[in-house]
Amino acid sequence: MFSDIGALELVALVILAVLIFGPDKLPKVIQDVSRFIRRIRDFSESAKQDIRSELGPEFKDFEFEDLNPKTFIRKQLNENQDVRELRELRSSFDLKKEIDEVADAVKGTASGTPAGSPSATPAPDLLKKSETPDKADRPPFDADAT
Repeated sequence: MFSDIGALELVALVILAVLIFGPDKLPKVIQDVSRFIRRIRDFSESAKQDIRSELGPEFKDFEFEDLNPKTFIRKQLNENQDVRELRELRSSFDLKKEIDEVADAVKGTASGTPAGSPSATPAPDLLKKSETPDKADRPPFDADAT
């Protein structure tokens, strides 16, 4: 409940409580607060038990934490057999190998032969631009545009 309160903040809260309620009334205030928290917990537990009894035997293993969407999805994914099969399928599928085979096919090399081996016939790379364009390919220079 107080997992994000540091020691310095806790000391500040105690000092503030002593200043507000005084040292003689502080034990009574602490008892009242703890009694109030205990009543709220008892009320919530009885409400949970009433809901479970009204839902019937079909929902005997129902947990209220499952109403959290993240918990519900995580539980469904872990229990679902289809998801396990998808995980096995995903682990058996090697995407990098498939991409390398497609890239080799596009380049014109065989998938079994590496691109640098002497038996591979290098194909011209049509997608690569030439280093220097020809003078005829250059656009005309317009001094007014710059």
